[in-house]
Amino acid sequence: MRSNRAKLRTVSMAATLPMIAGALALGIPAAHAADSPARQSLKGTKPLWATAKADKGATANSAQVNAKVYLAGKDAAGLAAYAKAVSDPSSPLFGKYLSAKTTQARFGATKAQVAAVKSWLTSAGLKVTEVTQHYVAVSGDVAAAEKAFGTQLHNYTKGAKTYRAPAQAASVPAGLQGAVLTVTGLDSAPHMANHDDTLPAPDAVFKNAGPFSSYYGSKTASTLPDAYGQKIPYAVKGYTGKQLRAAYGAGSYTGKGVRVAITDAYASPTIAYDAGTYAAKNGDQAWKTSQLHQSLPDNWTRTTECKAAGWYGEETLDVEAVHAVAPNADVTYVGAASCYDDDLLGALSKVVDNHLADIVSNSWGDVEASQTPDLAAAYDQVFQLGAVQGIGFYFSSGDNGDEVANTGTKQVDTPANSAWVTAVGGTSLAVGKGDKYQWETGWGTEKASLSADGKSWTGFPGAFTSGAGGGTSKTVAQPYYQKGVVPDALAKANGTTANRVVPDIAAIADPNTGFLVGQTQTFPDGSQQYSEYRIGGTSLAAPTIAAIQALAQEARGKAIGFANPTIYADYGKKGVFHDVTDNPTGSGLAVARVDFTNGLDASGGLLYSVRSLGKDSSLSATKGYDDVTGVGSPADGYVQSYAKAAKKH
Repeated sequence: MRSNRAKLRTVSMAATLPMIAGALALGIPAAHAADSPARQSLKGTKPLWATAKADKGATANSAQVNAKVYLAGKDAAGLAAYAKAVSDPSSPLFGKYLSAKTTQARFGATKAQVAAVKSWLTSAGLKVTEVTQHYVAVSGDVAAAEKAFGTQLHNYTKGAKTYRAPAQAASVPAGLQGAVLTVTGLDSAPHMANHDDTLPAPDAVFKNAGPFSSYYGSKTASTLPDAYGQKIPYAVKGYTGKQLRAAYGAGSYTGKGVRVAITDAYASPTIAYDAGTYAAKNGDQAWKTSQLHQSLPDNWTRTTECKAAGWYGEETLDVEAVHAVAPNADVTYVGAASCYDDDLLGALSKVVDNHLADIVSNSWGDVEASQTPDLAAAYDQVFQLGAVQGIGFYFSSGDNGDEVANTGTKQVDTPANSAWVTAVGGTSLAVGKGDKYQWETGWGTEKASLSADGKSWTGFPGAFTSGAGGGTSKTVAQPYYQKGVVPDALAKANGTTANRVVPDIAAIADPNTGFLVGQTQTFPDGSQQYSEYRIGGTSLAAPTIAAIQALAQEARGKAIGFANPTIYADYGKKGVFHDVTDNPTGSGLAVARVDFTNGLDASGGLLYSVRSLGKDSSLSATKGYDDVTGVGSPADGYVQSYAKAAKKH
């Protein structure tokens, strides 16, 4: 489960819909010439769908526009350079982090820049409605917006609907070229729902049917057909913290003194109760008073469009997984007002501006084709501002493999494609008797159902259903830390130029070897009750890695910050990573699943299926670095490697 854009209490709990990215993520437009030498064009502000063929004429001058002008800061190049130096173990500036206040003073927009931007906007007739460290928000009519941004706003058809968009790329006065990063809100697709200060009730209940294995292979499906020439085990009921901590080498570390933030949209109204109940029922350490915090906006928006209730399970999974693996870490949940980029950027910015945590887990995203250059720059600015403060961001790599089955195009997900975040891929995990790590494969599932006579699996091994996101970016150049580790065959998969390959590291994601989660859900009689179910997706991998990073930070004794340079520098060191492949045992691997047809109980019948492991679309987990699991998953020596490194520096 990742991003949870809709109510997806389906059998797999893994496949998701793409994030509705709003006015920001509308393809990658070609550059447009500035209207005059006195103005500077903002690339990426005219959407691809705003074509001459779709043009329905000028938007009425009186129509209202709400826009945000993002600020570039006073030293964008210096920010990127310091973010790199402070994160690089070979740099003399490694670990020399700045405070939030110093960061803003050194790299943020100056008062003079903000004043100049405000003056330009108000002189065109727009009203300034909000000023933050990152943007100036304005409102006004179309005529004023056209005057300010040097473009005409027209109506265009997009699918069955009509939206407003710039007829040419927006521009700013040349004197403000260095002050403005981009502008959002000039186009109106998709439409904005009305403000809604209340959140819907939890989604309908979902429960797993048994039988289950309590650890991998503990219960064999002896009455079901063979797969890959042998009897297969039933899927696990759902691993718990004790098993995950053992599998990934937690040792005696608990994340004490480390702050972890989680960003998603909206907020589960029952999170404190659910997290506390889950810990008590599953052997996790009880939450201490004030160990779980929430930072929420004043108002929620687009709750219907973004299917708000579907995000409750995402938050619940993230919070419970972090606590299960790092029971003494301080957890702050930062909820975005909606699932749109503006609001998710706002949640990330809140973490950075107030330094709410050193480690940030993010289980949401969209496909790379939806990202424009201006949006990428806005995200990267926040990630760089975090890096100079010692804040690291961890993003799930996606649940649709190479995205071909989902979008028809092979591509990676974003923001996981950013060179400034740690992209977390996914595995299928076998934890055996006595919590002993057995093996992992890359997460990729093929599913076949039981035949009517119960004697075979129909069309075995079946169709691809879900798998860890990965592959080669088409827009992000290869970062320096991947050179020499990522094979050229992957880095240059799209041509002669080496690009960013995703992911960087991996952990448990397969919902068939997933994590047990506890959440208040809505039952058929309308009651809301706590219940437990198994879940997966790179939405599980991201908070698991974030929690392991909390253990590593405790071991290091200071913030890790942006971790990729360290992760790649440690690649190949003995005992640090499990080198994950798709065929760790030498024969095909699969588990048997039994699910309730109605998602609740046996009254509607049972569904039997076989789920093959290590079958991720066109992606493969191979020896060495690969685009399903990156450098691999944390082994027993991973957390310890940070303690050893601390002694050297």
